[in-house]
Amino acid sequence: MVDGMTTATLRINGEDRTIVFPTHHTLLEVLREECQLTGTKHGCELGECGACTVLVDGKAALSCVVLAAEMEGRDIETVEGMHTADGPHPLQTTFAELGAAQCGYCTPGILLTAKALLEENSSADDPEIREALSGNLCRCTGYNKIIEAVTWAGAITRGEKGGEPNDLQVFGATVGEGDNS
Repeated sequence: MVDGMTTATLRINGEDRTIVFPTHHTLLEVLREECQLTGTKHGCELGECGACTVLVDGKAALSCVVLAAEMEGRDIETVEGMHTADGPHPLQTTFAELGAAQCGYCTPGILLTAKALLEENSSADDPEIREALSGNLCRCTGYNKIIEAVTWAGAITRGEKGGEPNDLQVFGATVGEGDNS
């Protein structure tokens, strides 16, 4: 640390980056301002809305309340890291297919929270998904399409349904039937 600045090597989306930043900056500020990874959103900046959610060592973390200087040696994943050479993550596919995102501001945080859940439990049921996403606020949707998309992505992750929502039951209806937004 020199004159209030920190130099740290952060592992972000599988890549080591040596970054110089003000010591008091949060991970959110460093990701957006120093790394130009703007998928992580500024929301409440109080740890209450979930718009800034990233994965730290595979667990959902609110980047607005974590100091970047504390992240050296940790594995950080942002929404930009979800899409790989193999293509989009199943959650990205199901959100797009079902129209689970509207304005999209909360979507990166929801995607990463759901990814952490599915990596822990790809068979998560409706109450488990709702509980996992309870810290992610969305003002545009009624959450139903989001829950459907996470459920469908879980099925894809388990190797079921061949990428089609047919016959996947959510809320007593087949995913894709009618308008559940």
